Amino acid sequence: MRRFTLILGGLLLGTAAASHAQVLRIGMQEDPDTLDPHRSRTYVARIVLTSLCDKLMDIDAKLNFVPGLATTWAWSEGNTKLTLKLRDGVVFHDGTKFDAQAAKANLERAITLPASQRKSELASVTRVDAPDDMTLTITLEKPDASLLSQLSDRAGMMLSPASFGAKDSDSAIGRKPVCSGPYKFVKRIQNDRIVLEKFDGHYDASNFAFKQVEYINMPDSTVRLSNLRSGEIDILERLNPTDVTYVKNDATLSFKPVVGLGYRRFVFNVGNGERATSNPFNDKRVRQAFQLAIDRNAINEIIGGGIFPPAQQPFPPASPYHSERFPIQEPDIARAKALLKDAGQETVEAELTFGNNTLESSTAQMVQAMVSQAGFRLSLRPTEYATMQTAATQGDFQLDMRGWSGRIDPDGNIYAFVTCKGTLNDGKYCNPKVDELLDKARTVSDVDQRRAIYDAAQAILQDELPAVYLYYQPWPFATSNKVQGFEPYADGMIRLKGVSFK
Repeated sequence: MRRFTLILGGLLLGTAAASHAQVLRIGMQEDPDTLDPHRSRTYVARIVLTSLCDKLMDIDAKLNFVPGLATTWAWSEGNTKLTLKLRDGVVFHDGTKFDAQAAKANLERAITLPASQRKSELASVTRVDAPDDMTLTITLEKPDASLLSQLSDRAGMMLSPASFGAKDSDSAIGRKPVCSGPYKFVKRIQNDRIVLEKFDGHYDASNFAFKQVEYINMPDSTVRLSNLRSGEIDILERLNPTDVTYVKNDATLSFKPVVGLGYRRFVFNVGNGERATSNPFNDKRVRQAFQLAIDRNAINEIIGGGIFPPAQQPFPPASPYHSERFPIQEPDIARAKALLKDAGQETVEAELTFGNNTLESSTAQMVQAMVSQAGFRLSLRPTEYATMQTAATQGDFQLDMRGWSGRIDPDGNIYAFVTCKGTLNDGKYCNPKVDELLDKARTVSDVDQRRAIYDAAQAILQDELPAVYLYYQPWPFATSNKVQGFEPYADGMIRLKGVSFK
């Protein structure tokens, strides 16, 4: 049951102030999916896993790679073998030792596990070796410019191999993960909260202040903000844009925004199961008409409060791979109607699935009204976010709206979503030419040459439109003023090192 604070006669009733002094509470827009880093897909799960599971490497605020469980790394001549020197003295939450064999077991699981979402990210890896306890080598089929980025995220998160191999171990790992991060798993109440406690055996434990961290599911943005104001939570992720001015004017709160690396987009089911067969969006002209009926600038101003920059491509403006060749498509209702007529579908009946929270609902309703001008009759299907992603994997959707939190390397924003065997390609779009180009882009390190390859792939994708990008995802955090040391990163993660209460 959700707890709400009651203020009466100047007394705070609810969570005792003394106990709260050691507990950090974070209000989340969605409930995470599995807490198995090899199978997880959701942004909010990444937030929790950031405190649970150390990674081989991390990023700093300027998006540079920095040591994690690997203290140094070096490429061979030809960039087909990566050698990592690992941190000594690290233990998992179950007391077992982290070493090169443990890292090897994790990477091999991420590559071979049938349900792994990391397969596409590690597709270039042909072999993982542990020549000694503190040395890991990763051999590639061909150079892969995206690999360090993957190892700084879920593909590089380390679980205790002692938790592998038991009966039903894959689902058990997601329910009670055993990692080596600064906080260890205590309990999860589905659709309510996840509770972690400090791991005193962590190699950097002295830089983590809180005895306990709670991640609380609060899909209603008004409820999240009310709980922040009352002191029931201390950090709020994804403030509703309409509340930005209010937070800025509240002396007890701090607004902590950061420009992100990700995006919001629409995904069309063009080849995944029975629902794809009868999907009106099977025809690219219908997809093109849908895009022409959307006014991204209006969504930015009305829903986004001016902080949702319109998106036409998977690479945000700050990325060196953002291309001027693909400007924002302006709405054109007449052209949209003409395309639908040409496709023989002047009226299109379809279902839009989206996350059941305040912001997504408002956006879906606005899009529903916009596209109706061109002849689209959208029924709306609000769904709990993790449930929506499971349904999408199974092909149970026609059109859905979803976010991606973004990656440092451009490969992470495109490859897994549009390649024929991409692990995040729920719509099952497939064009071998796109695969060829994106595979080639992975092998090129020169920015100009790599951008040209991505431009060639995008030229195809912008015509065939397996997805329509809506806006680039900012991360508008808000905190209580008693929280000090918290700084958001462009990847949207909540890093708790150095964070404390005043």
